[in-house]
Amino acid sequence: MDSTQPARGSRLKFGLSLFTSDRGISPADAAKAAEDRGFDTFYVPEHTHIPVVRSSDHPATGDETLPDDRYLRTLDPWVALGTAAAVTTRIGLGTSVALPAAHDPIALAKTIATADHLCGGRIVFGVGYGWNLEELADHGVPANRRRTVLREYLEAMTALWTQEEAAYEGTYVQFGASWAWPKPIQQPRPPILVGAGGTEKNFAWIVRSADGWITTPIETNIDGGVEQLREMWREAGRAGEPQVVVLAKDPDRETLAHWADIGVTEVVYSLPDADTAEVRAFIERLGDRLALPR
Repeated sequence: MDSTQPARGSRLKFGLSLFTSDRGISPADAAKAAEDRGFDTFYVPEHTHIPVVRSSDHPATGDETLPDDRYLRTLDPWVALGTAAAVTTRIGLGTSVALPAAHDPIALAKTIATADHLCGGRIVFGVGYGWNLEELADHGVPANRRRTVLREYLEAMTALWTQEEAAYEGTYVQFGASWAWPKPIQQPRPPILVGAGGTEKNFAWIVRSADGWITTPIETNIDGGVEQLREMWREAGRAGEPQVVVLAKDPDRETLAHWADIGVTEVVYSLPDADTAEVRAFIERLGDRLALPR
C-alpha cells in the first residue's frame, strides 16, 4: 500500500467534499461511504440560484464563466446534510461553504441548531462572503456590505444559540428578547470556518468573527497565510489555535507532513462528478492512500 498518512501524532483530519447536484451519487450515499472508510468530515456547498446575466468574476476562472455546470444544479446544503445525518453516526457534517447572507438569520439559526441537535453535535458551519454579487443582490445584500451582513448574521445567530432570552440590534438584523430552542449541542456554537483568500483583511475578519479558515481551491502556497493567521489569533488574545482546513488535490506524504507541522488541522479532497459506484471506488482508493483506519 502506498501510504501517504503523515507520522503518528499528527493533528491532521481528512475530509471529503461533494459538489452536490441532481445527478450522480447522493449526499447520503457519499457520506456513508466516507464514514465507513474512516474519513472525519463530509462537506457540501451552497448556491441558491445562479443569475443568467452576471458580471461577477468567478475566483477560479477569473471572469463571469463558471467552471462547472453543477453551480446551476446545487442541492440545498441543509437538506443534503440532513439525509447524510440519517445514515451516519460519527462523521462531521459541514458546508464548504454556505451563504448565510442568502437567508433569514433567525430561520437559519433554527435550521442549524436543529441539525446539530439531531445529528449529535456534528455540524461544521463553513461560510463565505459570496463571490456571486448578483446572487446576493437578489437576496437584498448590498455588494459593498457583504462582510458586515455576514458578521451581523453570525453574531445574531450565536445569540440565539447561546442565550436563554436572545436579542440583537444591528443594521441588517434586529430582534427583541426571544426564546429559541433547541440550542446546538456544540456550545457556544458549531465551529464557524470562513472560506476565503489568504489575505490580512480576511484573517482579521476570521480572528474577530470565526473559528478558522478554509483555503480556496486556487491557493498555491499557504505557509505564509497559516503563520500570519496564527500570529494574529494570538495577538487578539484568542484561546487555542485557529482551525485551518486545506482544500487539496493529491495526497502527497511530504506535503501532508509539512502541513501538519505548520498548523493545518484538516485536509479535504473533492469527490468526482460521477455515479455512485465510481465515487465509492474513488473513496476506497483515497482512503487506502491515506492509510485511514477501517
